[in-house]
Amino acid sequence: MSEKRKSLNFIEQIIEEDLKNGLSKEKLRFRFPPEPNGYLHIGHTKAIGISFGLGEYYKAPVNLRFDDTNPVKEEQEYVDAIKRDIAWLGYKWDKELYSSDYFHQLYDWAIQMIKDGLAYIDSQTSEKMAEQKGTPMQVGTNSPYRNRSVEENLDLFERMKNGDFNAGTHVLRAKIDMEDPNMLMRDPIMYRILHESHHRTGAEWCIYPMYDWTHGESDYIEQISHSLCSLEFKPHRKLYNWFRDIVHRYSSKELPLPPKQREFARLNLSYTIMSKRKLLQLVNEGIVSGWDDPRMPTISGLRRRGYTPNAIKKFVETVGVAKRENVIDVSLLEFCIREDLNKTANRVMAVLNPVKLVITNYPEGQEEWLDAENNPEDDTAGLRKVPFSRELYIEKEDFKEEAGNKFFRLKLGGEVRLKNAYIIKAEHVVKDQKGEITEIHCTYTTDKTKRVKGTLHWVSIPHALEAQVREYDRLFMDEAPDSHQDKTFMDLLNPNSLKTIEAYVEPSLADVKVGERFQFQRLGYFNVDDDSKTEKLVFNKTVGLRDTWAKKRPQQNNQNQQKPKQQQPQRKPIDVIKQLGKKYTNLPEEKRLKVKAEIQELAKNVSYEELEPLFGTAVKKAGTRIATMISLKVLLDGGLERNDDIDAFINKALEDKNELLVNEAKAI
Repeated sequence: MSEKRKSLNFIEQIIEEDLKNGLSKEKLRFRFPPEPNGYLHIGHTKAIGISFGLGEYYKAPVNLRFDDTNPVKEEQEYVDAIKRDIAWLGYKWDKELYSSDYFHQLYDWAIQMIKDGLAYIDSQTSEKMAEQKGTPMQVGTNSPYRNRSVEENLDLFERMKNGDFNAGTHVLRAKIDMEDPNMLMRDPIMYRILHESHHRTGAEWCIYPMYDWTHGESDYIEQISHSLCSLEFKPHRKLYNWFRDIVHRYSSKELPLPPKQREFARLNLSYTIMSKRKLLQLVNEGIVSGWDDPRMPTISGLRRRGYTPNAIKKFVETVGVAKRENVIDVSLLEFCIREDLNKTANRVMAVLNPVKLVITNYPEGQEEWLDAENNPEDDTAGLRKVPFSRELYIEKEDFKEEAGNKFFRLKLGGEVRLKNAYIIKAEHVVKDQKGEITEIHCTYTTDKTKRVKGTLHWVSIPHALEAQVREYDRLFMDEAPDSHQDKTFMDLLNPNSLKTIEAYVEPSLADVKVGERFQFQRLGYFNVDDDSKTEKLVFNKTVGLRDTWAKKRPQQNNQNQQKPKQQQPQRKPIDVIKQLGKKYTNLPEEKRLKVKAEIQELAKNVSYEELEPLFGTAVKKAGTRIATMISLKVLLDGGLERNDDIDAFINKALEDKNELLVNEAKAI
């Protein structure tokens, strides 16, 4: 969290009010309390960011506490993964703690509650207890065991602890009110019998505390000032406070500060599921390779795919802290990683779908090592050498025998510039018996002053390195895969979520390290996978240069709808871009990011001839100039050659007073 804040969110307002009312700043303490029953996912990053962000802002300690009350589902593997993920995000915790550290204290407090008539042993079946608990519209009825004597309750509870009974025969319940409108207050279970080994306490215990009993009391023991949790725990607040007030009476001298629970909206993401149980199902059924599969929404999966801590933090900060649940479009997360990698990832050349290109007038056997800029966004990134020869690979999609004026790439009789090299002209092609093009024969010129519209990336065939590229797409085809009554999330899996490609990359990548990130020019952002070895490079596609799902969504939504008899004439993309630009500078950041993604998608259907007249837009119309700059970058990424008019437009923008415009110009 930045110390320079436009406004305080509602949690910060609560803290500030508490400080004004006498809470000492030295008493502020926060915690992040994961259950070690799975890997952390993107939804947890919001809770992590809130708790640790508050710690950084107020210079207050933040505990990492594992709420490990269910030995059936919890494992040391998950503990290790959670610690690794939080550290990777760049956060440091004050103390590493476990709810299991407090099992003895919790047991002693439970004994005291039995003695005070606030808890009792219930011997009903779980079905009977559910039946007598009632419904939200109907009050519950008391258990027939509710009035057991203190002596009998103490005896049974000790024997439960000693392992004298089978699981399910007895539970310890708090004695509150079976007619309370909040069903969580209707004598909730505090302990159940489990003959299971715990990952930390081993076989010491045969009874384990329930989450509601453990969670708040762990906060109290640690003297957490503000217990922050997601909205689904709001109904639990009344029970949280009831338990808290009981133990506060028992220990107020040693533990003077009762914690305060407050809830925020959790982070929900489109095209994603957040249930750890369902994510585990994907792992167990082999749909994905593991918790760290790059298609998974887990932090470890995002890390392996090439996401950065900065991008994830920026995403969480942009989403903000809210009181109401909402679903965030996953394209915003993808936008954040594009923006981050655009600044930090070195540019290299790779060809994923190769076709051979022969420069017939280039001397056979000759090679050159040409200078190539590593990252135009980073003045310190420097240059590298790339080899050039007579025979190259280019992308098949970058050549057509015949094409219209909007095709900025190579066609017969047409000219393009090879990135960092020469201008070439396609003369003729060689085809196989099936009519497929196997070679494109070209000539080149050393005249670098010629103006051409297209620029292509390439790899020298004699120097090319073979590499496996794993192209990842969204795991689900549906925006809300977990919300259908007639289908399960497993029915909505994307069959094309992983595509493995044998590609060619430039030789500068021979010694890359696992986790390094690059922009494959004109293709997208990629990183070196954990499986990569010197003799067999493996790259994961992190994200494309542009959002390719924007066009898919309306097709999916409208596929079953009949076309209207008379369609209204559609506005030209360039006109929509101009309209979006008018209010661009007045939009809040989250909305602005979405509009930017929309402009980028529209720009793919705009020609340079349509865009160029906007270069002369008046200085006071900053929004239109920003939209023009965003669109220009799309065209340049698509192969448009820079010219004097483009350079003049960019240079003028770099001198502008509008920071947004300057940043977009810097991106080019």
